[in-house]
Amino acid sequence: MINRAGTRRAGAARWLEVPEPALHHRGSRLLLFPVMRALFPGSFDPVTQGHQDVLRRAALLFDEVVVCVMSNANKTGRFPLAERLDRLRAAATDLSNVTVDSHTGGLLVDYCREAGIDVVIRGVRGVSDLDHEMPMARMNHELAGVETFFIAADPALAHVSSTLVTAMSRQGRGPHDDASEPLPAGGAVSRGS
Repeated sequence: MINRAGTRRAGAARWLEVPEPALHHRGSRLLLFPVMRALFPGSFDPVTQGHQDVLRRAALLFDEVVVCVMSNANKTGRFPLAERLDRLRAAATDLSNVTVDSHTGGLLVDYCREAGIDVVIRGVRGVSDLDHEMPMARMNHELAGVETFFIAADPALAHVSSTLVTAMSRQGRGPHDDASEPLPAGGAVSRGS
């Protein structure tokens, strides 16, 4: 049974009640294990194999992952929101602990507060990504105590970005491998492990 109850912020964490045979006692106290939830936000315009790789790896590390399409004032959308959500659902097909959502009106920390999430996942391809992400990570922590967990990109996918895929597509050019291709809306493309 999962219920919402107290950590540092009321309603911010979920606690997993352990079934009777698996209970761990320390003295006369019952130990409950917090369910680790994380948010993987982005514009996902388009969803790439780099996104899918970070999502798959985050799903291995956390009990629950919410992948969420957020609005980005610095980007003009290529794909409509509904299509991005469909592509994310396709990318998460085999990940039972992943849910897909959107939040296009407000700050990331507002979504985290409402959903009771304390960790944000960010994929980083290199130093320039980290330089871009660090001020946001510090601000999210200062505003709401939200921690940022960075996942280094798979070197085989580190060249992939939604911005570059979009720019290439607008020029009618495609990459010579499928790693930079947007994920299809109907099904996920998976790389060998």
